[in-house]
Amino acid sequence: MKVLLVGGGGREHALAWKLAQSPLLTRLIAAPGNPGIARHAECIPIKDVAVDEQVALARRERVDLVVIGPEMPLSLGLADRLAEAGIAVFGPSQAAARIESSKAFAKDLMARYGIPTARFETFQEAASARRFCRTLGAPLVVKTDGLAAGKGAIVCRTLDEADAAIGLCLDAKSFGAAGATVVIEEFMEGEEASFFVLTDGAAALPLESAQDHKTIFDDDRGPNTGGMGAYSPAPVVDEAMSRRVMEEIVAPTIAAMAKEGAPFAGVLYVGLMIDRRGPRVVEFNCRFGDPECQAILPRLDEDLLPLFDAVARGRTLPSRLRWRADSSVCVVMASHGYPAAARGGDEIAGLDAPGGLGDVNVFHAGTAWREGRVVTAGGRVIGVQALGPDIRTAIARAYAGVERIHFAGMQFRRDIGRRAVERA
Repeated sequence: MKVLLVGGGGREHALAWKLAQSPLLTRLIAAPGNPGIARHAECIPIKDVAVDEQVALARRERVDLVVIGPEMPLSLGLADRLAEAGIAVFGPSQAAARIESSKAFAKDLMARYGIPTARFETFQEAASARRFCRTLGAPLVVKTDGLAAGKGAIVCRTLDEADAAIGLCLDAKSFGAAGATVVIEEFMEGEEASFFVLTDGAAALPLESAQDHKTIFDDDRGPNTGGMGAYSPAPVVDEAMSRRVMEEIVAPTIAAMAKEGAPFAGVLYVGLMIDRRGPRVVEFNCRFGDPECQAILPRLDEDLLPLFDAVARGRTLPSRLRWRADSSVCVVMASHGYPAAARGGDEIAGLDAPGGLGDVNVFHAGTAWREGRVVTAGGRVIGVQALGPDIRTAIARAYAGVERIHFAGMQFRRDIGRRAVERA
């Protein structure tokens, strides 16, 4: 099979690495790709949001399947355009992608179909939003309705912080159109987890769980990022909890989307908050999480390509998948200034050094070639992933890999996987 992979981040590098292992693959093209993806695919410099150019590329290369990694091209309708051109595509339609691209849509869907989530209201006017905050009480969460690169959820510990967050979105318009509508919801206590399923719009096949680390600094301090590291599996999602998530959240969500005329086919990400009452939805995403994807895929003991192809063509999915028993940890190395104003152009040394450690992968996220050197070119630069027979070993191997890579101003958290160790 000839496959086009759309995207150029860490998630897409992990997808390229896994797809390249398939005996069914004859050629892998990535657009735009990155220097790490270039080890597995032919990279073509077309932006993932350049819908017309991506469709033209798929047609010109006569690809058998297109795999769309990021949320933005999905929200722009790339999957619809490819389907109209008669090209098989793994990724939901624009209508189905609204489950991520509009938090107001997702929350309204959950409210109407009885899917457990936090109490919330939606606003476009600052004064009424601030009044609701006083009804709800702090702590609370202010979320932009639209896509904001993983930074659109602002946790507010006080009402003053909530007022400032509302002002940032609705008054200062710092998030542009994405923040023109805000969702204000109660702060949910508990433990977060990321839950993924492959679905053809009717049946759903659960993947393994993971836990992300959102804030920039250790001990969950500082501003939110797109994700500073992840580990899999998440002990909080045991077999019984997985069944509950499938029965109480996944199945009714897939049925609701079909009933709304927007059947969801692709990978559905369910961000969970779990406490003594059970699981509740923090958010939905219409694609693999990043960096959760980098932690999960190395544990998958299956060929990924036929699974994606089955979803794209509406073929039957297997009843279950094989997984390695190992724990997996991914530590993200970010650039100077991230998540505010990330600096680019710093040379990265030691990218091949972790390969000698065994069961360690280096996934490129924000990198680029410059005069024969690999340099930083984004906020999150590198994801160092490692497997181990237990969580402690996986953590040690991942950080051993991190210590071999260097670039000016690099920053990373040193507590990835801590909660899993505490549970163990």
